[in-house]
Amino acid sequence: MRSTKAPLAIPILIIVVGVGWLLTNRGVAPGIDWIWTLGLGIVGILTFVVSGFDKLSVVIGPFFLVSSLLSVLRQGGHLSLDVEVPVLVISIGVFLLIAHVPAVPNPRWLAPAPHEEPATAPKKLKL
Repeated sequence: MRSTKAPLAIPILIIVVGVGWLLTNRGVAPGIDWIWTLGLGIVGILTFVVSGFDKLSVVIGPFFLVSSLLSVLRQGGHLSLDVEVPVLVISIGVFLLIAHVPAVPNPRWLAPAPHEEPATAPKKLKL
């Protein structure tokens, strides 16, 4: 069954790109590439919207949100690349550990559909 939230992803991404473009053109926090930064953030949010809460989204969603925040800090001159990259590596490791918690469910697409029968070996034909 297809998610009804998935078709919203493209319009929301287009709106975010437009907002980023407008912020850049209006000179809001000059020196920050708002299209890139907001794009990272919206991908993180849309991961939860489209996928829900599962072992995949608990890694990808927060990683993109942290990437967006660190991107703003780096572009604003508050953080160097020498700090940003190790923090991203540490954060992906933490999110991967969180994904191993038994309370976090597997993605829906990973579990077999309830009406599917287990695969069996094909029958041999006698000639």
